[in-house]
Amino acid sequence: MSPKVYSEHELCALVEPFAQPMLVLAGEGRVRVANAAYARLLGLPMEQVVGRSFLDFVQPEERSRMGDRFQRLSTGAPLDGRPQLYRVASVHGTADEVFVQASTLRLEGGGFGLLLSCMVLADRPRELMVAERLVDTSAGLVSARSEEGVRRVALAGLEAAGFRARILRWDGTRLVVRDGVSLPADSHLALEALSDGRPVFGGADQAQPTHAYLPVGGPQSEVLWVAGPWVAPRHGSVLTLFAKVVGAALADAHLQADGARSRWEVESVAEMARFVAQPVPPPPETFLARVAELLQARAVALHVTSEPGQAPRLSAHVGLEEGSDSDAVPATGVLLASSLREDGGVLSSEAQGRALETLSQGRFGSGTAARLTRGGESVGVVQALRAKERPFDERDARLLSTLAELLVTLLEQRRLRAESARQLTETRLLLDLSRTTSGVLETASILDVASDFLVHLLDVSNCFILLYDEQAKVLRGAAASAAHRDLFRTVVVPLDSEDLAARVALGRKPIAVEDLTSANISVSAVLIDRLGEKALLGLPLTSREELIGVVLVDDVRGPRPFGPELIELAEATCGQLALSIANARLYESLWASYAELAATRAEMVKRERFAALGELSAIVAHEVRNPLGVIFNAVATLRRIMSPTGDTAMLLDIVAEESDRLNRMVADLLDFTRPRNPVLQPEDLLRVLQDAFEAARAQAATERPVRVHVEVENGITTVPMDRRQIRQALFNVAVNAIQSMPQGGEVWVHARRDTHAGREQLRIDVMDQGPGIPAELLHRVFEPFFTTKAQGTGLGLAVVKRILEEHRGEIAVESAPGRGTTFTFWLPLTQPQSLS
Repeated sequence: MSPKVYSEHELCALVEPFAQPMLVLAGEGRVRVANAAYARLLGLPMEQVVGRSFLDFVQPEERSRMGDRFQRLSTGAPLDGRPQLYRVASVHGTADEVFVQASTLRLEGGGFGLLLSCMVLADRPRELMVAERLVDTSAGLVSARSEEGVRRVALAGLEAAGFRARILRWDGTRLVVRDGVSLPADSHLALEALSDGRPVFGGADQAQPTHAYLPVGGPQSEVLWVAGPWVAPRHGSVLTLFAKVVGAALADAHLQADGARSRWEVESVAEMARFVAQPVPPPPETFLARVAELLQARAVALHVTSEPGQAPRLSAHVGLEEGSDSDAVPATGVLLASSLREDGGVLSSEAQGRALETLSQGRFGSGTAARLTRGGESVGVVQALRAKERPFDERDARLLSTLAELLVTLLEQRRLRAESARQLTETRLLLDLSRTTSGVLETASILDVASDFLVHLLDVSNCFILLYDEQAKVLRGAAASAAHRDLFRTVVVPLDSEDLAARVALGRKPIAVEDLTSANISVSAVLIDRLGEKALLGLPLTSREELIGVVLVDDVRGPRPFGPELIELAEATCGQLALSIANARLYESLWASYAELAATRAEMVKRERFAALGELSAIVAHEVRNPLGVIFNAVATLRRIMSPTGDTAMLLDIVAEESDRLNRMVADLLDFTRPRNPVLQPEDLLRVLQDAFEAARAQAATERPVRVHVEVENGITTVPMDRRQIRQALFNVAVNAIQSMPQGGEVWVHARRDTHAGREQLRIDVMDQGPGIPAELLHRVFEPFFTTKAQGTGLGLAVVKRILEEHRGEIAVESAPGRGTTFTFWLPLTQPQSLS
């Protein structure tokens, strides 16, 4: 180590003159100084180099070694005089190899420093870089787990090395390019490379070879087409070795795939057998999905025979939803006829493959199918479909035939389970109906549950319930099973008509029609025309000899006899339903009476409270306003006598302002409690809006101007209202809107016609750009004496609500923090001239 002690300035002078990269490290390996050549090497400005750890600029795989070396030197280990080789990373994505010669220095302040002199190595030969890239790719082939993965890694490695590459496959009759592009013009050389097992170079029209065909070998006859400026016979050995590595990787992947497939076949068959033996077997779609995975099929379809002698129909499938079903579904019929004639699995012929391709618009071109048999009779067909490039083989057909036997067992178990589930469902439905009708006292809920219940209990298509309107002497649609609830609520059947429902109601007896198409009986057109009913059963709903309504159940599948046992079960159920409806109606009537009584009591309490509050307000106003008058006169006299200035004038202003605020509070209290009967007269709506908002803008002055925009829909001129009261209501809301925007803003007022509460009304929206009202306070804004203002009385919006109610109108508010607030008025456009 040199005995000289270097200052910061001396270090800079030491490294800057050199054209090669130089730097000084100190303190935990951070760059103390560096010259411009080192900054250029990194591709960074000097300020992003000095002060950072030198390890930031070293390749990640070398950082640990270089960091340990610096730590050893900084703790006094002897310096190795040999140059060190490492790679420096640039921000441009490149890495340069450099030789580094290190020397120790003494730094001002007693610190340890390390002077590094770097020599950048020249670029390596391109051939070496290409060879290294191919070696790296060969190493990557080991981790590829499939044949397609091996091909992707190989092509990517060749492209990274600067080549263009494709894979050509010999399918037994012709060469096929895997990536779908056209074959090279001299593709016959690929066959030569395959037959001779050696690379064949192409590019006869050039001075030197431009591309080469490399036989890959492996489980399939494949050739690598490689093109680039470095393709030459002298590189043939490297390229041939790479092609053999690719072939070996493909063979290994193929062997692994075969082993995995064999294991998967055994496991899948065993798993399907376990599924069949389980109490809850899987749905057919799950079975088909596993078959598709096992056979690597694009689609698997199941056709079953519903009746002996009938053609199988598509029952379940996977994969057909990809693309257009209208094109894919017909393709499943190509193999049906041939599979029904053969035992075991069958493969598609060449003609059937073309038919599959045509019907599926190119999605399928190869298939295999197996017949499903039970007791020696054919019950269906299962088939798998693939693209024509991946035809099925005999092994696939045998496996599908084995799985077909398991599928038959699965379908039979599901049928038996469905039958048991149906019986259990009926029992549960009876229990649920009993609980619902005994515990629910709402007619609508009872009817909806009963409609769905009767559909399942009687195994019918639909159920409709009509209730008897005694005043109008009609049956009105009240409920229906889930599919037609909205439709049936519009049905009305007069009691004196010839409709089947009316005849059931008048006769109080069930009427069954086995075949509506041939029976001469009147039925609602809604049921016949829209639903296509074939059979119908009508049942009366009665309670204590009182007609409640009629229940109709139908069947749209075809004519059906309704036997005595079914009618007896339906009558018993309808009797329970009628009793529940009668109890619910009694409860609803009692509840309505209670609600009316509670509303009357609340109104009386409200009136008594307002009367007491009004009396108290009058007393308070009388006792407060007299002293206020004295205060106002005293302040005015003092100002006239004293001509106050400074603090005296300020104090008098405060007294006057607070007295005026107290006077307004008394006025608000009187406005809220004073009984008012609005006198309605046609008033000019635009004039009222403008007067109210001009007055509000004058009173609620803010630091910055507030612009008010008033818009009235064309055609609205005069509206019946009490001008003074509505002006007061608009004024209160406008003051709030303006005061919510101390920094200025815009208030929009829109008046238009709107349908509200079932009638046409005047709607007035007042929108501001203020901070909004928190959601937890929004429901309290119309409460008396509730306010968020420091000087508010909390009566302004309460007065507004009362004025609107006295006009038989409504007010609503919408707000969100940061989005402003909107108050909405609704006023009737037509009402009596006076509400007194």
